[in-house]
Amino acid sequence: MDGAIVMRVVEGTEDLTTLAEAAAAKGAVAFVATRTDGEYPCQASAFAPTLSRDVSIPVVGVGQVQKYALLEAMPAELTLQMWLHTNVTSYNVLASVAGKQGAGGAASRDNVMVCAHYDSVIGAKGANDDGSGTVLTLELARIMRNLPTRANLQFALWGSEEVGLVGARHYVSQLDAAERARVRGVFNNDMVGTSWDPAERYWVLSYDGQPNVVNAQVLAAGERLGYRSQMSDVTQRGSSDHQAFQEQGMPSGNFSWRGVESPALLEPEYHSADDTIEENISMERLTVSMELVGCAAYALARQ
Repeated sequence: MDGAIVMRVVEGTEDLTTLAEAAAAKGAVAFVATRTDGEYPCQASAFAPTLSRDVSIPVVGVGQVQKYALLEAMPAELTLQMWLHTNVTSYNVLASVAGKQGAGGAASRDNVMVCAHYDSVIGAKGANDDGSGTVLTLELARIMRNLPTRANLQFALWGSEEVGLVGARHYVSQLDAAERARVRGVFNNDMVGTSWDPAERYWVLSYDGQPNVVNAQVLAAGERLGYRSQMSDVTQRGSSDHQAFQEQGMPSGNFSWRGVESPALLEPEYHSADDTIEENISMERLTVSMELVGCAAYALARQ
């Protein structure tokens, strides 16, 4: 085994210390762990291996896509490189456009926000999750920056969503009671461009499952634009940055293309190395998402 890289299927939370030490003792130079394949349409994602102590060789966890790429390349000479990142800092990116006096009254101090997260997970390319929401937010910021609205328009990209909504929760924690009261609505966009054929439903998601001004405006935009038949009713689901706002009583919603039967039905490319622009982005769905959220956010900001 001298000079070999060992690959083995393990449990996702299994302590790999003993296995890695045994491989090193036999001359292996690295240990690659992977999980059992997910049940379609899910795929096993890459992960950070669990070790209880330092071992003498690199240990990495790869996803299902990487596993089969390695198997198909065999026999081959492989090189494994590792980087250690310490004291990592995550950043939020925010921009705002001040409200302007409207035809029927003065500008408001309220805020209407369009947002998305810009991070991805280990081993994933992140084109749909959530490059699509990032692009939508940036493009709406460009288009809407000169529109006359009474409320302030805000555009935000959150860091570290994938490790516990860290960026959005940090932002919310910095708002005092008066600032929270000025949040008129938050339109969060997470996975709004998948090209997976069964993802025919545009899901209108609410952390508490209750209607609010945000999802009401998106549904109304769907009626006006002719997309309502492709859209769900308001459905309960968290697990994205809208949750950070709704936990503190601010109106928000999350919007996403997913399988028709359930918002839990995500494309096979989800959290995988196949989540690329070429493999997993539909310009048509991304455009519809942009039209719906742009029209809804503008309508709410004009009130």
